[in-house]
Amino acid sequence: MSLFKRSYGASPLHLIAHLAAFAIAAYAIAQIVRGGTVVNFIAWFVGAAFLHDFVFLPLYSGLDRLARHRTRGRRGPATVPVINHVRVPALISGLLLLVYFPLILGLAERRYFRATGHHLEGYARNWLLITAILITGSAVLYALRVRRAHV
Repeated sequence: MSLFKRSYGASPLHLIAHLAAFAIAAYAIAQIVRGGTVVNFIAWFVGAAFLHDFVFLPLYSGLDRLARHRTRGRRGPATVPVINHVRVPALISGLLLLVYFPLILGLAERRYFRATGHHLEGYARNWLLITAILITGSAVLYALRVRRAHV
């Protein structure tokens, strides 16, 4: 066992987990190739990587830096940091917007109706409601943490 760990650099469980992950990835790629959507998959994959690395990463890194700068030194009683209570609801709301933006903004009405038989009514309202609940829940949690730290 020590010879294996010394030559591989980790435990056999680590190797088994990685082999399983590669097997799952190979199966997914085989399904994409068999479905005949390779070019579409590659275009979406490269586009998503480009969009993330050159647009979204600088955008959300800059927003996070701005939020950290604005909340630097701002702590509730007994040093309860506020940044994560802003960061988490913003992240979840932004991710939901990113995933569902054609439905939230009403950009896919005809295609969506043809594919599902449902209208887009309610997506924007539900996204706003989820965002409000996330922000409210985070504010309540922050208030409880401040109160607990103060007592």
